Amino acid sequence: MPEEIKAHITGVVFQIPTKVGDTVGAGDPVIILESMKMEIPVEAPRAGSVREIRVQEGATVQEGDVVAVLD
Repeated sequence: MPEEIKAHITGVVFQIPTKVGDTVGAGDPVIILESMKMEIPVEAPRAGSVREIRVQEGATVQEGDVVAVLD
C-alpha cells in the first residue's frame, strides 16, 4: 500500500540521495532539506520501494508537502 512521505519542516531540497525504484529501510534518508543552514533528512517511515519523488533539488517545500511516495 503506497505511503506518502511528507516534509516535516519548511526548507529547500538540498539533495535527493534516492531514486525511483530504490529500496529503503525504515529511517533511511529519502530527501535532504536545508533549513537555517542545517541539513535535515526526511526519512522513510518504513521499509519499502521508492515509487515517486515529487520534488527536485533546489525546490522550496513547505511543512506537510508530500516529497516522495513509498510502495
